Amino acid sequence: MVTVGRFIRSKYLTKIYGSNAPTKAISVTQYIQKTSSVFILLIGICFTLSVAASTKGEAPPKATVSDPESLVVQALSAIGRSDLKRAQISIDKALSINPNFQLAQLIKGDLLLARAQPITNVGNALNAPPQKIEDLRAEAKARVARQNHQPPAGTIPKYLVQLPTDQKYIVVVDTNQSTLYLFENKNGEAKYVRDYYISHGRNGAVKSKEGDQRTPLGVYFVTSSIPKNKLSDFYGAGAYPISYPNEWDRRNGFNGHGIWLHGTPSNTYSRAPKASNGCVVLSNEDLSALGLTLQVGITPVIIAEKIQWAKPSEVTIIRSEIQKQVEGWRRAWESRSVEDYMGYYGDRFAASGMTKASWGAQKKQVNTAKSWIKVNLKNMSIFTYPTQPNLAVVSFEQVYTSSNLSNEMRKRQYWWKDGKHWKIIYEGSA
Repeated sequence: MVTVGRFIRSKYLTKIYGSNAPTKAISVTQYIQKTSSVFILLIGICFTLSVAASTKGEAPPKATVSDPESLVVQALSAIGRSDLKRAQISIDKALSINPNFQLAQLIKGDLLLARAQPITNVGNALNAPPQKIEDLRAEAKARVARQNHQPPAGTIPKYLVQLPTDQKYIVVVDTNQSTLYLFENKNGEAKYVRDYYISHGRNGAVKSKEGDQRTPLGVYFVTSSIPKNKLSDFYGAGAYPISYPNEWDRRNGFNGHGIWLHGTPSNTYSRAPKASNGCVVLSNEDLSALGLTLQVGITPVIIAEKIQWAKPSEVTIIRSEIQKQVEGWRRAWESRSVEDYMGYYGDRFAASGMTKASWGAQKKQVNTAKSWIKVNLKNMSIFTYPTQPNLAVVSFEQVYTSSNLSNEMRKRQYWWKDGKHWKIIYEGSA
């Protein structure tokens, strides 16, 4: 029996480690009772899953038990209850859906060997690649924490202040929770659709320079779609580049490029929570599902280190404040009073190489040649910044007509709340 158990164990370790698979079986029952500190916490979290589900009934629903992630978490919970039979059923089902789920392969190997002898730890195999084991442990912990984490009932991300009709979906990423949330725009209100496990930068968040292997934090937009056949297998089902560095990043001296939402290699279901060079990585199945909702040039991707959740009433207050200021700015522009118009610009304003003073001087010169001005704003979006609560990104379609000129453009402004009032600190084409 021990020999058979070792043979089966080695089969599943080979799927995980490839040619570096350890050849000696590792010992098992303490997988449940005397695991490492990481898994003591992990099993503790598993025990709370059913309680959390019953006490937070209004929170968004999680994936069904036909989802590989949920099945793996279900297996870990069963292990925590010493119900190895139930754990085996869940793991087998997860692997039948996707045999490349390496974490599931590791757990299955342990469960099979548990029939023959105890092991001392999860993945504590002789000569196993230490980093690979740590990555799989980190993934297990992150997946269980994701299933256990529910946003406060009746809340939305604080950043979703105003949604225009053309933005059908909104993406919000929480790097701490290894989670990408998808919201649908329902008549201007953000409604939860579902969430996905993600990997992000191996050195964490707050990207500031090329090659730092960090994921940027901020308000970005999907800029293009790159199909699978235009990429190497490393990127999986495809890629969706986002607009890093944005105007705020460049103003702060942040650089770098090539931050994408993308998939995994064809032989890999998922990666560790911190495993990318800065991109946001989903499983190929999840990326394909998400891709159906993404609109190039339109869909916002807001990346936060830890999402701030707020009640819609709190967001409404911020929306009213900013809408009032934007409308005041529009009316002041139409009035051709440069003094009133420039009252909506902050001292920190900078755009196109101009300061507040030079911007005002240019506007005064332009207005002297006009006898009237009309400005119409449409499809306005407002997102507050995840790293700067006093910063808002406002985008809209601007229809400008005057006595001697007419044009339309997509414009983006950054508004900074200085004391009681919001002021423009950047303005340019979107």
